[in-house]
Amino acid sequence: MIYTITLNPAIDRLIKIKGTLTKKRTNRAHQVEYDLGGKGLHVSNVLTKFNMENKALGYIGETNRPLMENILAKKNICHHLLVEDGASTRECIVVMDDTNAGSLMITENGFHVSKENHSKLIDFLHQFLTEKDIVVIAGSMPPNYTIAQLLEIINTIKNKKCFIACDLSGEALAAVVDMGINFIKPNQYEVEVLFQNNQTTLIQKIKELAIKIDYVVVSLGKDGSYVAHKDNLYQVTSPTVEERNDTGAGDVFVGSFIAQFVQGKDLKTIMKYATGCSASKVTKHNSTDFDIKEAESYFNRISIKKLGSDEDVVS
Repeated sequence: MIYTITLNPAIDRLIKIKGTLTKKRTNRAHQVEYDLGGKGLHVSNVLTKFNMENKALGYIGETNRPLMENILAKKNICHHLLVEDGASTRECIVVMDDTNAGSLMITENGFHVSKENHSKLIDFLHQFLTEKDIVVIAGSMPPNYTIAQLLEIINTIKNKKCFIACDLSGEALAAVVDMGINFIKPNQYEVEVLFQNNQTTLIQKIKELAIKIDYVVVSLGKDGSYVAHKDNLYQVTSPTVEERNDTGAGDVFVGSFIAQFVQGKDLKTIMKYATGCSASKVTKHNSTDFDIKEAESYFNRISIKKLGSDEDVVS
């Protein structure tokens, strides 16, 4: 079983503006829709589209629970979300205009999670995890959540000998790196923050991370990614596509990576799907849509080059 954990869930409110979004002017919305928010929930959506059995864990606010559960039901996402009484799941406002130059995101902080619900999550992990399971922890932490609570979750999962994938940032990322988990996906800036006083190159930093982490993927945005596994380091170049909304693209990458990994695919195939599906995502208007067939059509435009070698692994 694959489990995703979203500690700070969200509902994305997508607002489409006619013309160009302009400061000091009334910008009128001509289309508003709600979509799934929260990185772990996005990953569950991707896994579901790949027909991979999974369950979304985490928390949900009581006051707008029907809206969130309606979105989850429409996407056929199996979940066990603990309800926080009196709380409201945060909204992430995503604004797009006709320029198709990407989106503007404004996020709320999220609700405080009670110690009781944190304990219930730990109890669930104790009761149901097995060593064959994969657990993906992705996204920000609730305002009152501590690194100690995050590490309790990680330790509980590690004690079950599960494969652990994390898409976190800041102190949370630093903490899980020290724990020696199996997969991380920081961007270039987040890697530099991890090595604040280290003057080595980005490549050297990635190699150092790969000593502790089985799979290190460093996102370079539209320029692709670096991927380190064991003693090998690859540079992956993304296809050029027309960008409409990049919200959720990184989550599609993670979900596609895990979906192929679970099926036992080789690293080249894993990276083609992850990169292609992520590229497909940015061409869509909402936060979660991507097309697997479209992603496969990008494969011949994705290059994967082993660094230290002049030969393309895939071209």
